[in-house]
Amino acid sequence: MSGPAVPLHGFQRRWFLDRSRFKIGMFARQTGKTFTTTLEIVDDCFEAFTLGQRRRWVILSRGERQAKEAMDEGVKVHAKAYQLAFEENEYEVEGAGDVRYKALEVTLPGGSRITALPANPDTARGFSASVFLDEFAFHHDSRAIWKALFPVISAGHRIRVVSTPNGKGNKFYELMTADDAEAWSRHIVDIHQAVADGLPRNIDELRAGIADEDAWAQEYELQWLDEASSWLPYDLILGVESDMAGDPEGYLGGPCFIGNDIARRNDLWVAWVWEQVGDTFWARDIVTLKNASFSEQEDRLHELMVRYNPVRLVMDQTGMGEKPVEDAQRRYGELRVEGVIMTPVRQLDMATNAKQLFEDKRVRIPAGDPVLRADLHKLKKTVGPTGHPRLVADRDAAGHADRTWAAFMGLAGASEGVIEYGYRPAPKPRKLSGYDEDDDRAMQVGPRFGRRGAW
Repeated sequence: MSGPAVPLHGFQRRWFLDRSRFKIGMFARQTGKTFTTTLEIVDDCFEAFTLGQRRRWVILSRGERQAKEAMDEGVKVHAKAYQLAFEENEYEVEGAGDVRYKALEVTLPGGSRITALPANPDTARGFSASVFLDEFAFHHDSRAIWKALFPVISAGHRIRVVSTPNGKGNKFYELMTADDAEAWSRHIVDIHQAVADGLPRNIDELRAGIADEDAWAQEYELQWLDEASSWLPYDLILGVESDMAGDPEGYLGGPCFIGNDIARRNDLWVAWVWEQVGDTFWARDIVTLKNASFSEQEDRLHELMVRYNPVRLVMDQTGMGEKPVEDAQRRYGELRVEGVIMTPVRQLDMATNAKQLFEDKRVRIPAGDPVLRADLHKLKKTVGPTGHPRLVADRDAAGHADRTWAAFMGLAGASEGVIEYGYRPAPKPRKLSGYDEDDDRAMQVGPRFGRRGAW
């Protein structure tokens, strides 16, 4: 094996020289983890060339930009340092549906090939190669990627996994914390270790500059901050679960509020019905649709409006929500239906109201639903480029925290209060076998509700 063709710091050298088959590293930001791993890959291909062999490597990055950086600032740089001529190629890889992904490939002397492309379950299949998962904690659907990927390396190939932490809800966390020391070689390098090993960084200056202790703890000191950054920690979610929530037949005839998150493709359309019982809001119905036509969405919403005769309907008016909101306001009354433009300020306002209700245990949600729990836990608090707090959620096969925002919108509608006079709740219980024009007239000529209650 040839020695490194570029100078390395102590922690980088230890990572580079470790040729274990299964190797995983958690590194602080900007410590050269991608640079060092691509050096190992090129060195492995160079060794194969001297032995008259070939190597096959695949780099899976979080996106096309990161894949290009791994190739341009890693593989190609090292190949030139080793004085290896190489051929470049670019092609597309087909994914699910009509999605296509750009793949970048370098062919080295002797026939070894290195391919870099965005990571997802589709691109993880179809290779027989050693694999480098770059910033794996930030890959969407990391568990699905891992499931699709592992057979790729089963024929004796190697795997390299590196990342900074990104909470506990991903496969990288599971791999780093698993009790299997004999299977995996693990490396952990925080900013203090990196500087001690010669990395030229001013720790005090970096910490003052980032001006966010949570971000510093995760990005530089490698702490698992899932519960600190999640808007609704699991303790809050589990603390308000009830076996009696989520059952439409449990409706008691109290005032109801509906939150409606709108989506046509990819994400979920969700309508969440809350019933107020005393000072507590019970989840009565949670309806989800995916890739449903607007007419189907309108029909499902109308069924809920007839069944529960809600005090207020709060809908996501952002983007494609403009027309559904206009249609609902025309059908049920402009003062009864509120459209919400999901700006960061409005999102934070609704989320703060909902979190207070969760903390006060004034909500009840269905018990034992792992998909719902994950959705409610998905929302994370971050700091935007202007320094203001923002709420974000990863998009995966289960949606984009769509159930969460529907729940929050419904609770926001409830926060505006109900004036008792003039309100006629729906009968208890009411089973629908369809609806007719009388239902529409009831929606229009019945009680109307504004921001301050009924009139």
